[in-house]
This record gives sequence, C-alpha cells and structure tokens, in this order.
Amino acid sequence: MQNPDLTVDNEGRTSGRIQRANSLAGDVYEAIFAQLMSLGIAPGSRITVDNLVKEFNVSHTPIREALGRLEGEGLVVKTHLIGYRAAPQITRRRFDELYELRLLLEPAAAAKATATLDDERLAILREAAGVMARRVGKDERLRYSNFARQDAIFHDKIMEFAQNELIRETLNHQHTHFHIFRLMYHSRVTEEALDEHEAILAAFAAGDAGAAKKAMRVHIENSRDRLLPAFE
Repeated sequence: MQNPDLTVDNEGRTSGRIQRANSLAGDVYEAIFAQLMSLGIAPGSRITVDNLVKEFNVSHTPIREALGRLEGEGLVVKTHLIGYRAAPQITRRRFDELYELRLLLEPAAAAKATATLDDERLAILREAAGVMARRVGKDERLRYSNFARQDAIFHDKIMEFAQNELIRETLNHQHTHFHIFRLMYHSRVTEEALDEHEAILAAFAAGDAGAAKKAMRVHIENSRDRLLPAFE
C-alpha cells in the first residue's frame, strides 16, 4: 500500500518523508518504482543514492536495498565503480520479440488455466486484474505505476494456474510488463487494458477455454498496438 506521506508531483516524482520504520525499504522501493514507471526517472538516466537520501530523508541502507530489488527486476542497472542507472528503454526489436513470445505462449496458457479454476482462484484473478479498483485514486501517474504491477501479477497468476512452471519462469525472467509500461505514459493504456481484463475474466467465469484463448490473444495484440507509437 502506498505510504500516505508520499506525494507524486506533475512530473511523476515521488517525494515526502517516509516514516514507517517497519517497512522503510519497501516504501522507498515503491516510491522509486513509481518514478521509474511514470517516467519521472527517465530510462538510462543516472540514479544517485545521495540524492535519494536527501529526497526521502532516509539513510543509505533502505535506498540501497530498494535499488537492489529494482535491479533484480531489470528496472535498474548497477555498474561497478559508476553506480546506478535506470535501465535503458527496450528496443523495437526486443519489443517485437517479446510480443511474439507472448502470443505464442499466453493465449494457450489462458485456455489451459480455464480448466483449473475454482471460485477461489477466480476471486484471486479478479483481484489481480485490477478491475475492481480501476477508478480508485485521483493521481493518474500513481495509478499507472500501480496498474503496471497489477498487470504483471494478473498475467503471472494465469500462468501459475496453467501449471507450466517453465513457461511461467521464462516470461517472468523477461520482466515484460515493467519494460513495456515504461515505453509511454497514457491513461488509455490502463483503461483499455482493464476492459480487456474483464473480457478474459468473463471467459474464465464461463469456463470457456476457447473464449479465454481468444480474449487473451486480443488483449496482447491490442497492448502491442497501443504501445507501438512509442517507437515513432
């Protein structure tokens, strides 16, 4: 949950004193993550630990812990004797490859997952899809970064329920959702994706594997088309 002591300005920069000691590194992580996803920290730009210490009024330790976690997610790059930078933007070639991979794997996984779903798993997917909280909060940039995480969780849960850990690990290793959401910031990206999540959920609820496969394919193709203008 976002710390109420943090605010996000018009450029996507999160600021404010972080006060909860029991989750300090987690709060710092969420604050930096929000900046990265909303492009408040531009791809490829240098991230200075000392500047973050001053910005959040915390010690070096939670900053380094948060940056280490972000490095593990592919959002931050650490270079020996130089320091941290935001990961560079993905190239058009990698973008095309990621979507080709997703179209090969995820529609079939959605169909397979359909047969494994019970009421409990459907409830988990509904929560992960972000549909119920789609209009919660007035800060569009913060909602955008939150949705990027929810989208990753939603797709990962579908892969989990499809019961193929190799495919799940392959997709997770690419950190696909975090990279594609950093291509551009636009509320259309979230609103249309949420509509598509609803279509996938409806197919799951109906137990229709064919409809789930089709809805997932449409969702991924539309996601690709929404983000392609970032390369123009």
